[in-house]
Amino acid sequence: MRDTLIQRDYPHYIKYMGSKSKIMDFVLEGINEVYTGGVICDLFAGSASLAGAVGDQAPVHSNDIQNYSATLAQAYLTAWRSSGCPSADDVLAQAEEIVARHKRTLGLNYNYKMIGTLEEFNHFEREQQKLIERSFRREWHLFVKNYSGTWWSAEQCLWIDAIRQIAEKYRDLPIYPVILSSLMYAMAYTSQGTGHYAQYRDAKTESSMKDILIYRRRDVAPYFRRKYEDVAPNLASAPPQFHHSVSTLDFSDCLDQIQGGTVYADPPYCFVHYSRFYHAIETLVLYDYPEIQQKNGTVVKGRYREGRHQSPFCIRTQVPGAFMSLFEGVKKAGASLVLSYSNTGMITIDEVGELAARVFKNETVEILTTDHQHMTLGRQKDRHREVEECLLLIR
Repeated sequence: MRDTLIQRDYPHYIKYMGSKSKIMDFVLEGINEVYTGGVICDLFAGSASLAGAVGDQAPVHSNDIQNYSATLAQAYLTAWRSSGCPSADDVLAQAEEIVARHKRTLGLNYNYKMIGTLEEFNHFEREQQKLIERSFRREWHLFVKNYSGTWWSAEQCLWIDAIRQIAEKYRDLPIYPVILSSLMYAMAYTSQGTGHYAQYRDAKTESSMKDILIYRRRDVAPYFRRKYEDVAPNLASAPPQFHHSVSTLDFSDCLDQIQGGTVYADPPYCFVHYSRFYHAIETLVLYDYPEIQQKNGTVVKGRYREGRHQSPFCIRTQVPGAFMSLFEGVKKAGASLVLSYSNTGMITIDEVGELAARVFKNETVEILTTDHQHMTLGRQKDRHREVEECLLLIR
């Protein structure tokens, strides 16, 4: 008899809107209802929480069209301590040399601890934002060039670029995704945003300035060290026992490649695209100097990547067709299905069930529900919203 899947302790790297980490026990309750062995395919992996929760108990195929998700999944599924694995000191000492050198070259001397007035603060911000218009000859300047004085200060951007540069030295080691994921953690907790990167905040009042200053005064290095030293020593000293896989495919293309097992699908629920909220960590992973989106010839404030992914699950007219494609792909793969959705979704749970019934005419369809608070990552009164989370099970 197959053992019941239970949630193991796993590190959390980023703040993620709609994360299932808080209700992972409920998700696993649904998966245990239908799972009879084989690969568990996390079709819309996002922050890869499912890989983190059960990667030591079953083979997992973690898929998401975003590259940052693949990195997080690899940190959970395929990372281990091989020879040559650097310590936090190794990474940060090398990065510090880079930061010191370029800080002098750029003439950065912005001491946020000495800020006294709103006028002084905004002067600092404007001066750093001028770096966005500057031309650079050296490599590894992407964050200084794209984000100085926005979500991060120029010096914080220097550290992000420097740690990313040092990470590349270890690309061929299984620790590489942990280095990048730990840097994502440092970025999230030093950003003056709310945990995502849809738009940065301007200091228009003394109150907003004081809130932003909390994050401007944080150093990237200690946050990187905290997460990396929490994770790296606890990794296994040998490759994982299961054959895990990670992909960055459209969900329908991923379904074309699997056979049997169980699919866990957690598609977006609402009209906002995740590529808008997490474009900065996508850029961190790809480090590809993307074109920045413009509107009417002006760069949009969110500084989004041009050509970012648009999910059909976030476009009302395309949602029913997207669900039909998902259900038909699962049926063709001969897999069982656990689908997460909520009563705040683009279409109703009843409509989702009706679409499933059209495809799975002879299979058992069941719905489980639970109430929980959905994280919106805002700093207003709606930071958490009460929602009814549902799992649609198809055996």
